[in-house]
Amino acid sequence: MKNLDKHLNDLKRQHRYRARRVTQSPQQVDLVIDGKQVINFCSNDYLGFANHPRIKQAMIDGVKKYGAGSGSAHLINGHSEAHHLLEEELAAFTGYPRAILFSTGYMANIGICQALLDKNDYVFEDRLNHASLIDGGLISNARFQRYLHNDADSLRAKLDKAVRNDADAERLVLTDAVFSMDGDIADMPKLASLCRQTDSWLMIDDAHGFGTLGSNGRGSLQHFDLGIDDVPIYMATLGKAMGTAGAFIAGSESLIETIIQKARTYVYTTAMPAAIAEATRASLRLSNDEPEHRQRLLQNINYFRNLSKQSEIAIENSTTAIQPVIMGDEQRTVKISEKLFEAGFLVSAIRPPTVPEGTSRLRITLSASHTQSHIEQLLIAIDKLK
Repeated sequence: MKNLDKHLNDLKRQHRYRARRVTQSPQQVDLVIDGKQVINFCSNDYLGFANHPRIKQAMIDGVKKYGAGSGSAHLINGHSEAHHLLEEELAAFTGYPRAILFSTGYMANIGICQALLDKNDYVFEDRLNHASLIDGGLISNARFQRYLHNDADSLRAKLDKAVRNDADAERLVLTDAVFSMDGDIADMPKLASLCRQTDSWLMIDDAHGFGTLGSNGRGSLQHFDLGIDDVPIYMATLGKAMGTAGAFIAGSESLIETIIQKARTYVYTTAMPAAIAEATRASLRLSNDEPEHRQRLLQNINYFRNLSKQSEIAIENSTTAIQPVIMGDEQRTVKISEKLFEAGFLVSAIRPPTVPEGTSRLRITLSASHTQSHIEQLLIAIDKLK
């Protein structure tokens, strides 16, 4: 048996040990965590929906109608009218024939890979994909290959070789739309073109784009003016911009029916509570009814980037709500994160293995609920510590 204490001590020595903080307030910009009032700069609640009165009331109403839990899997009797209506609304919103709910994005990514692929097939992944995509590809037992980050030429070479070696095998390309640690956006038009040329599937994980990108929040698809012919498999999560929980996959009728029949992470698990589905339906309506949340987020991103440059704080090439400040060294990154917490700011220190060696960073995430004053105060604090 492994020496667990030694392993934990090694993580501490490498400044890679992770500890949970305890939040004692609703998820919002003004947060109470570990008994301390802080300005929250590490939440994925991009539109400020997690504590929105309309969404909270929808969840309360859902509990009154459906109870606290779903009681069973979707294929037994856990698939409520609320789940069904949300799936229909997500399909209409994204422009796909069908959509299907999962309890988490992790389960969606593992489930789709397991349902579509076997050991005779190929799966190609961006090197900086989220762990759930990587794990989905590995669990599928397909021939697993990774291409250079956001590099269509690297992918083309691997796809061409796979076609030459085994033209009959299925080929699935998986990528984040917005990369969770860097905030940059995949070149989806190029990826879609490559997949059409090589008769390969393209699936995108739009966890950080859904609700934030596009004129009405349809995500990276709307950002690039793409649809089902370009991206046959679309996955997004509901616990970020939508402020609730869960995830969904959108696609063709036959794709969704295949998931229902074969995806183990869908078949063999209890459905999310129906009240969460009702809350998410309210989130979708709110996203459509009040575009000013998305507009404020974009204004905050631009303000942060402009002010960072004026303060000579080195930021990456990200135009999304994820704004990393690369520190390099794990110990330095952790120390600055702790100093920021003492000063009243919650900013995560991200270290390997989440990011590559030598790229430890402060991962700053912006929300529509931040004010310009919040951003100014944070950058002043970082400037003093850098």
